[in-house]
Amino acid sequence: MSVVLYEKKDHIAFITLNRPEVMNAINTEAARGLAEAWDNVRDDPEVWTAIVTGAGDRAFSAGADLKEIAAMRMQAEPGGEPVELTILRLVPMRKPEVYKPFIAALNGVAAGGGLELALICDIRIAADNARLGLREVVLSLIPGWGGTQRLPRLIPFGMALEILMTGDFISAEEAYRIGLVNKVVPFDELMPAAEALARRINENGPLAVRAAKEAAYQGMRMPLDEGLQLERLLLQSLLMSEDAKKGPLAFAQKRKPEYKGI
Repeated sequence: MSVVLYEKKDHIAFITLNRPEVMNAINTEAARGLAEAWDNVRDDPEVWTAIVTGAGDRAFSAGADLKEIAAMRMQAEPGGEPVELTILRLVPMRKPEVYKPFIAALNGVAAGGGLELALICDIRIAADNARLGLREVVLSLIPGWGGTQRLPRLIPFGMALEILMTGDFISAEEAYRIGLVNKVVPFDELMPAAEALARRINENGPLAVRAAKEAAYQGMRMPLDEGLQLERLLLQSLLMSEDAKKGPLAFAQKRKPEYKGI
């Protein structure tokens, strides 16, 4: 069975890390599978939103598969490229952004690369048993899949530094308190909550949702005046779409619009 499951239903892609026996650790095969899943979401016009989760009830992902890395190190040529960089090039955390919405459903431990996988998603919902942490400093490493850059952009800087420099886990409730996750729910309600949110997003114009995400992410890297210019350009493009014509018309006629993503 595949180590990354990919399913589609009602404009939603479900991406599941499927290595529960090793807490969904990300090995080379899983990294390739995740990258392929991200590309599928990007390229499939029938997919409007994606949900990312882990199999089982213990872990979203414990991060990189350290046993595989150790084995690869033993086989590596002396003086060659560190094996960690091989996996680094595969994972979607290093790929260009996909402007369709991604929801992370954290069904347990999200550590190291597992938390970094959650950080590239737009919205995070955690089960009440989840624990989150970037543990790399414990191994005399630093996060290499974007954790040092995305975490401080998401939560207060001092809190991000504490997580990065101690390597300690935080609870789902603490993650909610500091804004690292959007919601905490009982474990049995996790996937229904994630799917309900995806369906709520999908009620809106999919092109508009993607444009809003692009404007927000790109704008954070720009001065305000450049961000406002980007917003105007995205709106200008959006106004040429069929969906942008359907929305106001449906509102005026007091009916629900039927968006097509065109």
